[in-house]
Amino acid sequence: MELKKHTVLAIGAHVGDAELTAGALLATCAVHGGKAVTLALTAGEKAAPAGADIAAYRRDKIAQAEAFAADLGGEAYVLNYSDGLLPDNDEVRFAVCDIIRRVKPDIIVTHHENSMHKDHAACHRIVLDAWFYAAIEGFQRELPRHFAPHIYFAENWEDALDFKPYVYLDVTDGFPLWEKAIDHHLFTIHSTSFAYKEYYSHLKRLRGIEGRKGYCECFMIPPEQYKIVYNMEDL
Repeated sequence: MELKKHTVLAIGAHVGDAELTAGALLATCAVHGGKAVTLALTAGEKAAPAGADIAAYRRDKIAQAEAFAADLGGEAYVLNYSDGLLPDNDEVRFAVCDIIRRVKPDIIVTHHENSMHKDHAACHRIVLDAWFYAAIEGFQRELPRHFAPHIYFAENWEDALDFKPYVYLDVTDGFPLWEKAIDHHLFTIHSTSFAYKEYYSHLKRLRGIEGRKGYCECFMIPPEQYKIVYNMEDL
């Protein structure tokens, strides 16, 4: 896929999810003149260190999302739902639908359907329905319909069950920008429970080796889109 001047909307259950798993795709689109947008359905505030003020930590997480997006010349949205208690309902679906219509992405990225985290699994279902709602004129909202032609499910260590890499996207050009911008998310470099930045940096390099590139990010797609189409002259 030619990534130049694409608009990518990466949607995670928590601040940091999309930036880790699809951040180099966002950065690659940004350096080629496209637009990078993140949307977190919650701030991920329940991961606050023991004794920390949850409300203050939430504000910090939102500021970190905005700083990451600013480095990419993009935008960050964070919805006002509670971490760990993300509702799986149409209120959330239409909130995401409205952002899809506002951003007009060429590519949407979100969680794979299976996860150890209930918010991730709910986010997957929410985004699939919001993608549909955003494309249908009959769902009358403030903004006109928009159909995003590509929807991808990101590779995430918490969403590993049954994840099978299908699409390899070359993110070599954006990797240095991602490597700098991800440091705004302090948990990715200071977590004592999981080496987030190190893991995802190495994963992007591993997938790059498999894809015969410098760095790649891998994604699944909806099963109904599993198609390879050849022109006769290409055979």
